[in-house]
Amino acid sequence: MAGNWKLNPATEEDALGLAAGLTKLLGEETCAMDEDNEFCTEVVLFPPFPFISKVRDVVEEIGITVGAQSVFFEDKGAFTGSVSVSMVASVGCEYVLCGHSERRTVFADDDASINRKVLKVLDSGLKPILCIGETKSEYDLNIKEEICAMQLSKDLIGVTKEQMENVVIAYEPVWAIGTGLVCGSKEANEVHAFLRTVLASLYDEEVAQATRIQYGGSVTPESVDELMTQPDIDGCLVGGASLVAEKFGRIINFQTPK
Repeated sequence: MAGNWKLNPATEEDALGLAAGLTKLLGEETCAMDEDNEFCTEVVLFPPFPFISKVRDVVEEIGITVGAQSVFFEDKGAFTGSVSVSMVASVGCEYVLCGHSERRTVFADDDASINRKVLKVLDSGLKPILCIGETKSEYDLNIKEEICAMQLSKDLIGVTKEQMENVVIAYEPVWAIGTGLVCGSKEANEVHAFLRTVLASLYDEEVAQATRIQYGGSVTPESVDELMTQPDIDGCLVGGASLVAEKFGRIINFQTPK
């Protein structure tokens, strides 16, 4: 489960309070993902850049990791306002969001630059969460599969089968983010299953089944249980609900039928 704080909260004090509140709400199954903890619920927070280091200090003891909301694909130079992968790695980031819908639409990140970011993140030993998804107009045109397949194919150019072990995919139906519109759990699962067929064509069935695919479309405490019953949904990328400790804690501690 990943919490993307976006341009929130307003102050460092608020960020540390949110992080501290979250640490008190997690179950015993929350832990860092590795070979010894393959069945745990991995939790990653994506605070704004100024808060990353101190948020990490608050949450690392209980197994929560931190990530960066974006990076630039150059190592250094005259790129005012940008941060490099080495910078975010030095403050403890393990993951980087690449291609988030807001980076695509607001900041005009295209697939070529997103691909360069994915490759730079992997080459630096960090893990990208590659975000893909269709807009409302693309959804209305019934071309969501074509859009997702194109983004996935372009953004993974040059990524090897071995590197895919460290890649997470997040499906974001852009039309369902903050709009009041809802992508049902079964519809989301159908897209996830389709994405696995694309991964199988790009790599093989082993990669397709092993790759973790998150859902990110206005996930709430009310919707998470049903989402997580779906066989091809491996987790969630949570926006607004991750800014309320009680809501995100409930999402992390999702409940599925026994």
